Amino acid sequence: MESVVDQSRIQAFIQQLSVKKSDGRIVSFNKQKIVDAVLQANEGKSLSSPERMKELLTAVIEQLYLQDVSMTSTEDIHEWVEQALIKQDELDVAQAYHAYRIRKQEQRIAQRDIESRIQQLIQADETILNENANKDSRVFNTIRDLTAGVTAKAIGLRMLPAHVENAHLRGDIHFHDLDYHPYSPMTNCCLIDFKYMFETGFSIGNAEVEQPKSIQTAAAQMAQIIANVASSQYGGTSADRVDELLAPYAELNYNKHMEDAEKWVLAEQRETYSWEKTKKDIYDAMQSLEYEVNTLYTSNGQTPFVTFGFGLGTNRYEREIQKAILRVRLDGLGKEKRTAIFPKLVFGIRKGINYRPTDPNYDVKQLAVECATKRMYPDILNYDKLVELTGSYKAPMGCRSFLQGWKDEEGREVNSGRMNLGVVTLNLPRIAMESKGDLTAFWELFQERVAIVKDALLYRIERVKEAKPDQAPILYMNGAWGHKLAADEDVDQLFKQKRATISLGYIGLYEVATTFYGPNWETNPEAKQLTLDILKQLKINCDAWGIEQGYHFSVYSTPSESLTDRFCRLDKEKFGTITDITDKEYYTNSFHYDVRKKPTPFEKLDFEKDYPKYCSGGFIHYCEYPNIRQNPKALEAVWDYSYDKVGYLGTNTPIDKCYECDYAGEFHPTERGFECPQCGNHNPDSCDVVKRTCGYLGNPQKRPMVRGRHKEITAREKHM
Repeated sequence: MESVVDQSRIQAFIQQLSVKKSDGRIVSFNKQKIVDAVLQANEGKSLSSPERMKELLTAVIEQLYLQDVSMTSTEDIHEWVEQALIKQDELDVAQAYHAYRIRKQEQRIAQRDIESRIQQLIQADETILNENANKDSRVFNTIRDLTAGVTAKAIGLRMLPAHVENAHLRGDIHFHDLDYHPYSPMTNCCLIDFKYMFETGFSIGNAEVEQPKSIQTAAAQMAQIIANVASSQYGGTSADRVDELLAPYAELNYNKHMEDAEKWVLAEQRETYSWEKTKKDIYDAMQSLEYEVNTLYTSNGQTPFVTFGFGLGTNRYEREIQKAILRVRLDGLGKEKRTAIFPKLVFGIRKGINYRPTDPNYDVKQLAVECATKRMYPDILNYDKLVELTGSYKAPMGCRSFLQGWKDEEGREVNSGRMNLGVVTLNLPRIAMESKGDLTAFWELFQERVAIVKDALLYRIERVKEAKPDQAPILYMNGAWGHKLAADEDVDQLFKQKRATISLGYIGLYEVATTFYGPNWETNPEAKQLTLDILKQLKINCDAWGIEQGYHFSVYSTPSESLTDRFCRLDKEKFGTITDITDKEYYTNSFHYDVRKKPTPFEKLDFEKDYPKYCSGGFIHYCEYPNIRQNPKALEAVWDYSYDKVGYLGTNTPIDKCYECDYAGEFHPTERGFECPQCGNHNPDSCDVVKRTCGYLGNPQKRPMVRGRHKEITAREKHM
């Protein structure tokens, strides 16, 4: 097919041509998108020759030119592509292209259709059942929650701005937690202000609760607060400085025991008697709290995702609470002493308190190290580095979301009682692959996608501001967020002036650099600088939005439990199988070193330490170890090495247990489940299989929806 139009005029024309997308966005014309669409429709195969593809583009562009308009639509372009293919006698390709367009349209409609989504759930679609690793899809309350979730997700998609919805469905971005928000104006994760609630009292259900008079009562109240908060939001629920929070109530126990001792115990034995009784009270309270947390079920159909931060208190009550938390975890749950999944334990380390053998709490650190070798938790927070990165010391909200330092009108530092308003994650590997090796094109497309994320985040803010205090009384009216609002007050007063965070997530820096520099880029300074520059640009955008909008926009290293699959699956459909990128069937979480290369913990920390200053809104580092139960000093050496390098470090070590043969180590993943390497046992009732799942622990042996996929899960979860 020969051109009949002056090509110089055409080139000038297409440089000025705009395209109106189906979601209403206006973008510049890009002929490469026609090529990509034809390739996708034809399952990665091009036309019969490069010349034929060039002829196709020429025909479409000339048709656009002849329309003599400054703007066209994607629908018109699709029609002209089909017509040009037919004229070229590429009938099979034309038919495939038409079917591809219809299929994409049907998929989009199905995502918004409630009946279709419920049918997916009934048919046990893994993309629905596997979205949350700690939800057991067999039980009635979870089934009910999943049914409500798919309904809310279908409605929520319709509520989103059209271009945000389309970007989510395409896989350019991920609008997190659509099964809860925006259908409901719910918030994400938070640090509960237990101190305020204890001291001022609160209401739950029909009960008016007064300040606790003992550590046992305080722990019981914590469990009830956690359950109610977790049912009123969709993210993780955290308690900061638990040892310091509960210490005053332990002291009340001691004082009561001393009163009794003065009546019944010899004077020289009263102190010993009272302290021993108090230590027992502390242990029992912490044990009860651990059992309460692990037996709670929220309205979300799951155990609350709870995190406890502790470790920096130095008086004897605080120290004893720290020890009790660790000993309870070491002792395990039930008669088989299984590893508790919740709460996630985060232990603070600070020089002068527990870092060195000469520090007063060093003995507690030793207990924490032992606990991590046997139960995976606690993770650690390095005090000085965390303050440097986030502006203040505090536990994460949920598994890795961090508040930034903030002071109230009176200049007091406030952490507890603050929250996150939600996350939208950017698919970085897709941008890299669409750029086809052109960094200039990458940065242009990057900014285009970031602009969509901004719109999505602004929509999240506007939606949560529509909440009324009496829709979530525990949060707004009973003090979980440090205030008690009246039913008619504006909830935005707890969000604005950067009191709340809102997060721009990202995934797949490894795959981005692999696209441009190959799979072994970690030692290439130019490649690493590209990945750092990406985070810098995300942070520059977030900082600018914060100044403009008055909320704290933060860069967040997304915990990609299901997203690691979703983005890669969609990109494999779009780009085909690409070695070291889509062929793995997962994307590497955030800035993490490719664990397939098996770096040492020290190499991994040295590589990753440069990233969190640009993503302080959410981050975590993991190190992989063999079975180190008999070598706790090895783990302590890594903890010590990490102190001035990273703020937040988790331990990933095999802690599986067989109750048939007493094997302790790592079970083998097989098609029928995880299997004891010593006796072959794979019965979930007689073994305890615990794996890292996205910042938390999980028991995949107890998750019926993942049976037969254990090898894939074991490989993938290392990258979260």
